Amino acid sequence: MKPQNLLCGLFLPFLMLSASIAIADGPTDLNKADRGRYLVSIGGCNDCHTPGYPEAAGTIPASQWLTGSIVGFQGPWGTSYPVNLRLYVQQMTSAQWVARVRQPMRPPMPWFNLRDMTDADLIAMYEFIRALGPAGVPAPAAAAPGKKVVTPYFEFVPKNLPQQARAMK
Repeated sequence: MKPQNLLCGLFLPFLMLSASIAIADGPTDLNKADRGRYLVSIGGCNDCHTPGYPEAAGTIPASQWLTGSIVGFQGPWGTSYPVNLRLYVQQMTSAQWVARVRQPMRPPMPWFNLRDMTDADLIAMYEFIRALGPAGVPAPAAAAPGKKVVTPYFEFVPKNLPQQARAMK
C-alpha cells in the first residue's frame, strides 16, 4: 500500500467529522451583519423597536427597522419606550454595546435574553444595526411611576391574579 493511500485512509474520517461538525454548527459564510440581521429578526427586536412591525406581519422594509417608538409600556416601573437602536448604537463601541445590553433594563425589554447571548452574536447584532445607519428620532424618555404621559401606551398591569381572586371569595 502506498503511504499516500494510508494517510488518506487515516485522515479521511477526521475530515468528514470536521465537515459534519461545521455543518451542524450552521452556515459559516455569513458575515457579522448578516448574522446580526438574522438574530434581530428571530429575536423579536422589531416587535417593539420598529413602529407598525407586528401590525404589518413583519413586512416593514429593513430601511425602517429599529427606529424606536412613541408607544410606551406602562406598569409599576413607570412608562418605558422602545429605544431608537439605530441612533443608540452610533454613540457606542461594540464593547460598550455588549456591556450595556447585558445590564438590567426596564420592562418589558427581555434584557436577560441578551445577557445570555454570546459576545459574537451581540457584536453581530451591533454590526447589523450600525450598518442600517442612523435614522429617525430618539424615543421619549422613560417616565417615573405615577407620572402622566401623553403618548399612547400599553398597560402592563396583570388583572385577576390568583392571590387577588382568592381574596375576593
